Amino acid sequence: MNAPERIRLTQFSHGGGCGCKIAPAVLSEILASTPVRGLPEALMVGTETADDAAVYRLNDTQALVATTDFFTPIVDDPFDFGRIAATNAISDVYAMGGTPIMALAIVGMPLDKLPVSAIAKILQGGESVCAGAGVPIAGGHSIDTLEPIYGLVALGLVHPAKVKRNNSARAGDVLLLGKPLGIGILSAALKKGSLSPSGYAQMLDWTTRLNTPGRRLAELAEVHALTDVTGFGLAGHLLEICRGSGVAAELKFEALPVIPEALAWVKQGVATGASERNWNGYGREIDLPPDFADWKRKLLSDPQTSGGLLVACAPEVQDGVREIFRIEGFDAPVIGRLRPGAPRIAVI
Repeated sequence: MNAPERIRLTQFSHGGGCGCKIAPAVLSEILASTPVRGLPEALMVGTETADDAAVYRLNDTQALVATTDFFTPIVDDPFDFGRIAATNAISDVYAMGGTPIMALAIVGMPLDKLPVSAIAKILQGGESVCAGAGVPIAGGHSIDTLEPIYGLVALGLVHPAKVKRNNSARAGDVLLLGKPLGIGILSAALKKGSLSPSGYAQMLDWTTRLNTPGRRLAELAEVHALTDVTGFGLAGHLLEICRGSGVAAELKFEALPVIPEALAWVKQGVATGASERNWNGYGREIDLPPDFADWKRKLLSDPQTSGGLLVACAPEVQDGVREIFRIEGFDAPVIGRLRPGAPRIAVI
């Protein structure tokens, strides 16, 4: 009797992870035609900014953080896919300075293509991350779909005075990044069947690390803005900070942390289609040095799945911010600074 054929989840999806996001320019066009009516005073963060989650004030000491995130497979292993998707969703709560308290599962599966055992492993992977974060999966919803889809609605709590937004950065702030870039590049190499076991281990390590420093960063008033870097790439999410805050950014390319194997692949031209869509959506707002290599440009717009926290803080607390990351098991190098000016990025 022959062994059953190994399931490769990525063969069922046209794109993977946060690379599935609608392109920034298209999303802006869609949202521009969507009316916003009758917002309650208690809604502290809604669709008026490109923030990571909505925030609703419950009382003087508690605000509810609510977010949802789901996508198609970025890896082939069902359990690993579940872990990555759950980590990505919960991290949006941390990006607002909150502490997650509960989650609901979002499940769409092609029941005629995937065995029940594989679907169960996806859910088990997600549950394992939630258990590690002390978060119960209290329910959810499932449907039969053409592509595998998994994610969470994640709910958390934060003090109303300690909410971290992406539109409150200040000129003079320094920028720190909590995870290395290159997840989209590794996913492209994986889909080609070229990613090494070491590269896969690096990819899994970073995509399943919860952005727990966000809880501690909420305690620092000098942390002026916070977001996580996901599908729009570093440049896209930094531009959201610049636009919302009315500042310009200087980005030091040589200071950017990059996953080692991703760096090797991108120099060979490996990248996702989402990277190019991202650049087409916002590249005109970025000033590059003369003779800037194309692989460097692709790294700036590389879509990150479960990417790192991007912090804008006063210079005098940067060492304390880095120590918070270190305690939580991360490094967070300074990658640039904000300055007065029209919302643009100058890569130096």
